[in-house]
Amino acid sequence: MCFLLFGFSVSAQQNFVKVKGLQFTIAGKPYYYIGTNYWYGGLLQAVKGEQGRVRLKQELDFLKQKGVTNLRVLAGSEGVGLENGIQRVKPALQPEHGIYKPEVLESLDFLLNEMRKRDMRVVLYLSNNWEWSGGFLQYLNWNGQLADSVMRKKMDWNEQRNETSKFYTCESCMTDYNKQVKLIVTHVNKYSHISYSNDPTIMSWELANEPRPMRTEAFDAFKKWVFAAATYIKSIDKNHLVTTGTEGVMGAEGSAVLFTDIHAYKPINYLTIHIWPKNWGWFKDTSIVKDLPQVIAKSVAYIKAHEVIAKTIKKPLVLEEFGLPRDAQSFDPASATNSRNQYYKAIFNEWKQSAKTTGAIAGCNFWAFGGTARPIAGQVFWKEGDDFMGDPPQEEQGLNAVFSTDKSTWQIIQNFTSKR
Repeated sequence: MCFLLFGFSVSAQQNFVKVKGLQFTIAGKPYYYIGTNYWYGGLLQAVKGEQGRVRLKQELDFLKQKGVTNLRVLAGSEGVGLENGIQRVKPALQPEHGIYKPEVLESLDFLLNEMRKRDMRVVLYLSNNWEWSGGFLQYLNWNGQLADSVMRKKMDWNEQRNETSKFYTCESCMTDYNKQVKLIVTHVNKYSHISYSNDPTIMSWELANEPRPMRTEAFDAFKKWVFAAATYIKSIDKNHLVTTGTEGVMGAEGSAVLFTDIHAYKPINYLTIHIWPKNWGWFKDTSIVKDLPQVIAKSVAYIKAHEVIAKTIKKPLVLEEFGLPRDAQSFDPASATNSRNQYYKAIFNEWKQSAKTTGAIAGCNFWAFGGTARPIAGQVFWKEGDDFMGDPPQEEQGLNAVFSTDKSTWQIIQNFTSKR
């Protein structure tokens, strides 16, 4: 029996994703991947029960068949009700301060167990800088740093920056964050009976989705939090990689120095960047087709600038969010995706070249997999009870989602994944 347990332990250790220089490895072999964002995957059972489980299995089989085997998923959300004027995703892992719903983690258990059966890997992010899943603003509210009236209303950008940046100096907020982190990281999967901390299906833990200081005055506090949070996770989980979840220099308020510093920390194993041409004003209105050459040029330049940083600090880089609306910014799944297809191809080519030369660009997760869900005719934004489809509640449903019926996009994706 002891021999069998030892053999299982050795096998599991070999299957964890590890870092060696600029590369990820599994069992000593280089691991370069194309993945997707599937933030809602851990909620499907909790929301839809058996129907959700059926959908999940179908979608995982679809992704596996397309060669997309790395998923970026929300580990748990915080609070209920409006936040920054947005209806956030439900159900929350922590709907009330210090009160957790075990059935939400059991839903994530089901996802991880099904991924394990298919030899897939998952990146789990542990909180959110943004309002659509609670995150930092909710922790501030629970700890008396943000009034209900302010949290519920729609803030302007400066007000949101001012309020969110307070998280990094709120000791009780960070303590609450650590409590939820510990709950998740040490949780034992109901289906596989494997502790999350011992599960090779999990590639890495991310501190949060797009954590950023929000204000230059918060740089020092932000850096201290990144180091402390990553160190804490490593103290309770010796097996998994840890990363930040940042957007890159854009998420570091334009500071390449700050971005470099936080990823140079020893507990941080690799760099992340996100690329959002629409949000960053790289094209105007519905002129995607006209502005596509400059969108691609700026995106490639952004990638290369961060690749230089990755090589400097000798760690892998993941392009873990990038997306583009359909042509003419239609939300109709029947509308064309020509610009998106060209954009994806350009991004994947950067990854492909890196993989060929054992470079630093080790992975990319496009945003986002819409699966079998579809926008509701005449309705723009998500409402409770609607199927999740990749676009979070604050965004138009169908804006960036890649649906299972987007054959031309999937053909491009499969052209790259089939050659690895």
